[in-house]
Amino acid sequence: MMHLPVQTMHDFMKIVFSKIGVPEDDALTCADVLIASDLRGIESHGIGRLKMYYDRIKQGIQNPITTIDVIRDKYAAAVWDGNHGMGHVIAHKAMQKAIEKAKLYGLGSVAVRNSTHYGICGYYADMATREDMIGLTFTNARPSICPTHGVQPLLGTNPICFGAPTNLPYPFIYDAATSISQRGKIEQYAREEKDTPPYWAINLDGEPQTDTNKLLKDLVEQTACMLPLGGTEEVTGSHKGYGLGTMVEILCSALQQGSYLNGLWGRDADGKAAPYRLGHFFLAINIDFFTEIDEFKRISTDICQQLQQSRKLPGRDRIWVAGEKEYEKEQEVRSIGIPINPNLAANIRSIQDELKIKIIAL
Repeated sequence: MMHLPVQTMHDFMKIVFSKIGVPEDDALTCADVLIASDLRGIESHGIGRLKMYYDRIKQGIQNPITTIDVIRDKYAAAVWDGNHGMGHVIAHKAMQKAIEKAKLYGLGSVAVRNSTHYGICGYYADMATREDMIGLTFTNARPSICPTHGVQPLLGTNPICFGAPTNLPYPFIYDAATSISQRGKIEQYAREEKDTPPYWAINLDGEPQTDTNKLLKDLVEQTACMLPLGGTEEVTGSHKGYGLGTMVEILCSALQQGSYLNGLWGRDADGKAAPYRLGHFFLAINIDFFTEIDEFKRISTDICQQLQQSRKLPGRDRIWVAGEKEYEKEQEVRSIGIPINPNLAANIRSIQDELKIKIIAL
């Protein structure tokens, strides 16, 4: 394992995006979102995902130049078509628009169809918290999660993200898949040559699937599935993860007349690679329309601190709230750099060789 400087990695990603046709300003946005993930210790969605975008643009199933069609725009709501452009760019602009609308109407929302993978949800919720607003964002994803009592992968990992400002050094930002694990974590395990933990995924016979490389192939072929929060049984809460994932699917498809479930598979009728047609939903809530921002922050901070200071489980010395670990991890990563394992280094090397650039010495 090596560690590379944050600025070096940010510059590298921006140059790579630019080299494959992403306009300079948009390339900066894409690099900003990816580096934010690495800074927060979410290695599944940072530099480790660069080659995925790189390959999809090369395949012609993702457009490096993002053009957005406004389908509807009325008061606090809008519907956009992203035309298979860069998901990070579409999402950044959509949350900006939601914030602008919230300044006028108290609430602002944008529903998006025909987009692509947009990185970590928390980046966009944080855009709202920086404006003293609450931010929510949701996205559907290619099918990989089975319903409770099922084995067919139909839902995506379908994350839910909620961000709220506080008086702590960090906002409260909950950003998590509605499945036991996000798909990107499985991909990270593959790069680290680790097995997938038992009961994260099953095959069509309901047996645990722990061979990570095989699991990734089987997910593409739809012969394995990852599990919703709660696993396979209602007694452990499977119906809750399944229900929340379905909620996200509806928010990210029905409002914008977008694709859903197997319509997000990324293959055409002949089984060839095709755009993923993802949908997103963004909501900004202007706290000032409801109460004084200082009072809101006082209460949100008190809630967090009472949780942090509550009685600990024997053997545990700390309780965190959402956003706290990520804040502390960022201080560490800025100091020691972004971790790069050998397989990730190989991906970086292959991209540099293909583009004939030498930004990172490996």
